[in-house]
Amino acid sequence: MPNVTFYFPISDMPPDDARARLTDACTALCIDPLKAALNNVHVLFVGVKHGRGHPVFAEIRYRQQPHRTPCVMAEFMEALDAAIRDTTGLTARVRCFGYGPAQIYARN
Repeated sequence: MPNVTFYFPISDMPPDDARARLTDACTALCIDPLKAALNNVHVLFVGVKHGRGHPVFAEIRYRQQPHRTPCVMAEFMEALDAAIRDTTGLTARVRCFGYGPAQIYARN
């Protein structure tokens, strides 16, 4: 963790180079300010049949840590929103979900 999943309408899925730039920007944001280890960062792009709402939905799941304060998360979301706009030209709905250690069970 953090796991960052982008949901794009199939017709608006960014080209490979834009996805690569967004992946790089997202990875950098997970490392700083979230202070995640590189091998714990996952970035996924999912093509969806869009029904309603913003053209992009970004969902971030992360472990709650003392250094991931509301201020840090607000900074992260603002920078992620800008990265999405800069690489795709689209407006995203960004949602972050923090989980405490007792709520996470994982393998690999």
